[in-house]
Amino acid sequence: MKLFVRTHSVIIATLWMVGTLFSFMAMAIGGRELASELTTFQILFFRSLIGLFIICGLVLASRKKQLFSRHIGLHLVRNIAHFCGQFGWFYGIASISLAKVFAIEFTLPVWTALLAAVILNEKLTMPRIIAVLFGLAGMLIILRPGLGVMNLASLAVLASAVCYGLSHTLTRKITQYDSPIVILFFMTAIQLPIGFCLSIGNWHTPSLALWPWLLVVGTCALSGHYCMARALGIAPATVVVPMDFLRLPLISIVGFFFYNEKIDEFIFFGALVMLTGNLINIKAEQTAPDHRIK
Repeated sequence: MKLFVRTHSVIIATLWMVGTLFSFMAMAIGGRELASELTTFQILFFRSLIGLFIICGLVLASRKKQLFSRHIGLHLVRNIAHFCGQFGWFYGIASISLAKVFAIEFTLPVWTALLAAVILNEKLTMPRIIAVLFGLAGMLIILRPGLGVMNLASLAVLASAVCYGLSHTLTRKITQYDSPIVILFFMTAIQLPIGFCLSIGNWHTPSLALWPWLLVVGTCALSGHYCMARALGIAPATVVVPMDFLRLPLISIVGFFFYNEKIDEFIFFGALVMLTGNLINIKAEQTAPDHRIK
């Protein structure tokens, strides 16, 4: 009976992860298509605008209609970091291969662990240190500094991962006070005027052909994280994280066939090194006698 329940949970989590994978890939493709006409700031503005409409619709459809927080300062800092992270990510999507963007993004657990140690006073255990070292090693394999592979766009995506790490760390703190729907509301409400102010000086009205891609980016930005959260709520991270790694080969196939992007074996090897360190840490966290945050 336990085997049946476990198998059923893995199947359901896999289905949610399929939604995650397709959401993030669709958002990347949408960002690449939008970059042909729009600036990165405009893409972020429309992403927040569409996301705000979706969040407000969900709030109105639910019983809980109160969107209030006593920690506006935390939300503001978190969303400035998140906005900078998005800028670097979409800038990279428009400038370098999709696979390289996704691979560099896998350094996120490294920066989250380091920032959580500083901001949340979480203990840097040996497994976490191993994960950090593996993550840094994988990053060096992908970027290969000094060999002409690293460029401004790659550094922008790397900076994006650091900003996302800060955003994730602050999110963990904010979840002690506010619900996910409140966090998402302030995410779109704060980032919307930032994106507008930064894009108005170089405004390009989107053509009719771009509006489906704007809807894809705005919708998938929310659906990807929602599906990931549902998968993690059903199955352990040791099951979910390797499935998330499938984003890399899948987006590589998309880049190869639709954008004539070369498949770089160093990207796969570096990402595999990072994944190994991440899994070592996750396994250790799950087998530790005390799972609480130190």
